[in-house]
Amino acid sequence: MSVLSAPYMHDEAAAFTHVEAMLWPDGPVCPHCGVIGNAYVLNGVRTKPSRKHPEGKERHGLKKCKGCGKQYTVRVGTIFEGSHIDLHLWLQAIHLMTSSKKGVSSNQLHRVLGITLKSAWFMSHRIREAMRDDGVAGFGAGGGVVEVDETFIGHDKTIKPKGEKKGRGFAHKHKVLTLVDRTQGRAKSMVVDDLKTKTLVPILKENIDNEATIYTDEAGQ
Repeated sequence: MSVLSAPYMHDEAAAFTHVEAMLWPDGPVCPHCGVIGNAYVLNGVRTKPSRKHPEGKERHGLKKCKGCGKQYTVRVGTIFEGSHIDLHLWLQAIHLMTSSKKGVSSNQLHRVLGITLKSAWFMSHRIREAMRDDGVAGFGAGGGVVEVDETFIGHDKTIKPKGEKKGRGFAHKHKVLTLVDRTQGRAKSMVVDDLKTKTLVPILKENIDNEATIYTDEAGQ
């Protein structure tokens, strides 16, 4: 059976139970005071009525800490916090993005999940941020080969800020620096302000081991 057929991929209550089991194996952890397993469930609590939800929307997984008296859910402190998107849709998006060899675009999430393009972009950005590996120090450790290259990435026309003029050349595009450790099979990309030597050298020194062998192109900068 496909993972996408699992109850937590379609039922909101089941989604909260699934995430809680993964993040709280020893019981609910209060994000406010840190007390573990000392909370009770608040059932039947709903949000304020709105045009979309005239009777209010049920707040699944809501708990109240017996220590500090504050309310919380498993969303707090995660990429789900502050989002009005259903948790089961988040789980679907995570599965789609992590199981696809070629990645999943925001447009594809928008179509598959039936959400707005803005919401799909927001989700994909947070998921990619959560998967980011910050342990870049040590690229080329032990004399390994590190390739350094730069590229320019333009705006997505579908989410381009209103009123922004369409430019020519590279001036309006994001500058992206990429490090590839051929020995360890690791790669890291980061957006930089510019491609000037005084900007790039500190970044390279911080992330690449002193023993590394560095390969670059013949860019003038």
